[in-house]
Amino acid sequence: MNATETGRWAGRALDSVLERVAVTGAAVGDRFPLHAEPADGTWTTTRNGSWTGGFWAGLLWLRARSTGAAVDRRAASACTARLARWAEADTATRGLILWYGTAAAEDDPYAAALRARAARACLADFDPALGIVPWGDAFGGPRLLARADGAPGLVPLLAAAGPTGAAAASTHLHQHLDLCLDPCPDLCPDPCLGRDDAAKPVRRPGRRAGALLDSPTGADTEPSGGPPPDAYAGPLSGSPSCARGAGAYPARAPHNPPSPPRPPAWSFHGAATGWRPCAEPEPGWSRGDAWLLLAVADALLTPAVAGHRPARLVAAADTLAAPTLRSGPLVPPARTGHPHGPLDTSAAAITAVALLKLARLPGPGADQYAHRAAAILGHLVREHVTGPGPGRPAGMLLNGCYDAGRALAVRHELVWGDFFLALGLAALTGLVDPTRL
Repeated sequence: MNATETGRWAGRALDSVLERVAVTGAAVGDRFPLHAEPADGTWTTTRNGSWTGGFWAGLLWLRARSTGAAVDRRAASACTARLARWAEADTATRGLILWYGTAAAEDDPYAAALRARAARACLADFDPALGIVPWGDAFGGPRLLARADGAPGLVPLLAAAGPTGAAAASTHLHQHLDLCLDPCPDLCPDPCLGRDDAAKPVRRPGRRAGALLDSPTGADTEPSGGPPPDAYAGPLSGSPSCARGAGAYPARAPHNPPSPPRPPAWSFHGAATGWRPCAEPEPGWSRGDAWLLLAVADALLTPAVAGHRPARLVAAADTLAAPTLRSGPLVPPARTGHPHGPLDTSAAAITAVALLKLARLPGPGADQYAHRAAAILGHLVREHVTGPGPGRPAGMLLNGCYDAGRALAVRHELVWGDFFLALGLAALTGLVDPTRL
């Protein structure tokens, strides 16, 4: 399929998804949509947006870009303003909330100011001893966690704080890769060992656990995932340059034989004990690798971040993209080992956007990434997006899985699934540059 044909079907699909945004906006008012019933499109909403609020603001900005209507810009700007309460919240999901909630806003001055404020706040919360911005306690539970969904969005957000922020973004991402991705011995240390320089972190004064909790289940915690990464010489390996202005990247070293997927969430138990895996999300969580791939793609597209350990980033991209590029399922199961259980279309949409970003990097794999991303998006549109008809709105991306372990919203429309589908389609049509979002 040539670019013109792709643009046509992607444009029609994007129109349908963005019309669904208008229908959703009329239904939810000042609340934030979370997940919708597949039978009739009725949304479960949150008051403050929780960790998904930025995706609703991002959808509104994508609609405003598409229509150019002042009323749509006002709606998007008002929604972004309601995210301000999260700028100083104690959560690594500020990357998801305040990067995706502001990055599509183009020349909106308030969105730019909020993004800069959030970047400074996240940098202030970076813990150099742990090497991360901790998961935080805004949703309750342990604060000193590193989770795969704490990396995406936070990489470009931290980098927006200048050179010190870019250095923190790099350290934050590499620590998450050390913990959550099956490590290559020649590229990353054993994350289970306690760090010699890891002093016991000091809790910031004035922080009240659970102060911003308003999501029905807190953060995204369902176990899910696709097949584990294995030995794979990926498209980025050996490419002459893998970031804009970031220099030449060497080929990755050979990988070890396949091993079980690593846990996507880890908790810190002090310098003597170090990091230990959490029970949830369990290994094989569908969005775990998708979130990490997205974070790695953003790092490779940010020269100030990509310049640090570039070979490791290339290796990580190759490993994380390998399952889908080897003709794996276009839509992964919600849990590895449960191939006949619920799917997770939101993980597929995230992966497609990550691949579109990687396709913008120079190198022999660009066409392969772009082709696979278009195949995923086309499959989602044909098989999982509702069309016109009675009973429910058109433009719903169904079969997203919010929490398989708790049987919560397992075949539903998810607001972040809608966002990444819309973003991928907008990239295919040329409405947005995926390297900037």
